[in-house]
Amino acid sequence: MTSMLLSLRTEASFQCLSLTAELRRFVQLHGLSDGSIVVSGQHTTTAVIINEMEERLLMDLKRWLSQQAPSGSDWKHDDLELRLGIPDDEPRNAHAHLQALMLGNEVTVNVSNGHLQLGQYQEAMLVELDGPRQRQVSLQWLSS
Repeated sequence: MTSMLLSLRTEASFQCLSLTAELRRFVQLHGLSDGSIVVSGQHTTTAVIINEMEERLLMDLKRWLSQQAPSGSDWKHDDLELRLGIPDDEPRNAHAHLQALMLGNEVTVNVSNGHLQLGQYQEAMLVELDGPRQRQVSLQWLSS
């Protein structure tokens, strides 16, 4: 099996980064033709989605996520003084974990004849929910 680990630097607390060009490079680099790429985020405060990467839609996504799991609410995960053995720089980020749970952390993109099978407006994206940070995304090829 063919795999790759992408390393990406996010620049904001919420950010959507397109992964589509990286997926195309992965297919070309390995000379792949027919199968699927499993795209998995390696963090509990990021998500991996397929959707339209349109500026206003991404603003709506940020707003919707903030409404569903707002930062600063009375989340038990954020009671840092009650948690044992956590690092001194541990963030209060329960909202990011909950938002990631709503979006999911893995997608599969089919490849046919060396081409990603994405719709006209679809992009594979990493959604940063607790940045800025260094992030990793796993790509795994599945043969047909």
